[in-house]
Amino acid sequence: MSAAKLRLLVAGLSMVLLASAYSRLNSPAVMSEAAKQFLNSLDAGQKAKATFAFTDDERINWHFVPWERKGLPLKEMTPAQQHLAHSLLAAGLSQQGYMKAVSIMSMEDILKVLEAGKKGTPVRDPERYFISIFGEPSETGTWGYRVEGHHMATNFTIVKGKVIGSPNMYGTNPAIVKEGPRKGLRVLAREEDLARDLMSALTADQKKIAIVTKTAYKDVLTAQDRKAMLKDQPAGLSAGKMTAAQRTLLHKVVEEYAMNVSEEMAVARMDALKKAGNNVNFVWAGVEERGGPHYYRVQAPTFVLEYDNTQNDSNHIHAVWRDFNGDFGADLLGMHIQNEHK
Repeated sequence: MSAAKLRLLVAGLSMVLLASAYSRLNSPAVMSEAAKQFLNSLDAGQKAKATFAFTDDERINWHFVPWERKGLPLKEMTPAQQHLAHSLLAAGLSQQGYMKAVSIMSMEDILKVLEAGKKGTPVRDPERYFISIFGEPSETGTWGYRVEGHHMATNFTIVKGKVIGSPNMYGTNPAIVKEGPRKGLRVLAREEDLARDLMSALTADQKKIAIVTKTAYKDVLTAQDRKAMLKDQPAGLSAGKMTAAQRTLLHKVVEEYAMNVSEEMAVARMDALKKAGNNVNFVWAGVEERGGPHYYRVQAPTFVLEYDNTQNDSNHIHAVWRDFNGDFGADLLGMHIQNEHK
């Protein structure tokens, strides 16, 4: 075999190995292994706080406000246990998703400074994020886990080797840090900027359809409901009434949210966008100018993503991905029950 052919063969094998390693990195097997390692590091009392039956109602009791939660908080873990907890969080996220998550957690220190001396403010603590595991971790079984705290809620459900990662919520307060050593930080910058790119590309007539009200909604409309619903809401501008270039910008907005989770889930999200075709709508509410209160959503038959920036003088973002019928793995569980019954 010539040296050139050998080099090509080695390069080809390297690509295959890299591809397979990347797939393994994002598989339910890695989630399961990370969960087991985390659980094995806990003592009996910690494990009692961190674990629930898969059927426990707590599994779908999600929220993103600074309340006390069930589960095991980072602050009650040793440094080694915290590292394993972060490994479990990272197992369900992409690199960009994990970077956003830990940056959001770190912003609790910024809020602690900004709110110092103010009465009635909640506890701000970057270690006040809670790990909860539902059922027994298994590559091929049915179980789930949640990592949740203020402005960060990640929910993962694994059913027979398939995984879904919604509801998925990220928020930032402040949306842009205006003073201090981290001045200029915008953790969710692309969530705003990409939507503004799309708005800038719309014609005046298209904006008349896309902008459904000049008053921004006070929060995301799906809120913390256990099932995402949007009843009697204006449709906004359909992708079918956009140019090809505008649809590309719309897809970039969706992609930013889709790519926060690991590869398998991200691919499924983008497949849902592709299947929707032109049956995707873009809605804007509020002012167009930067710095003012604004809201947008992208809605398809199977999913919705919502964003608002209205609180704290329009410097406080909530951004969420919801699956209408798939949150908490409902679709996967329904298919599993149907197949087992058959």
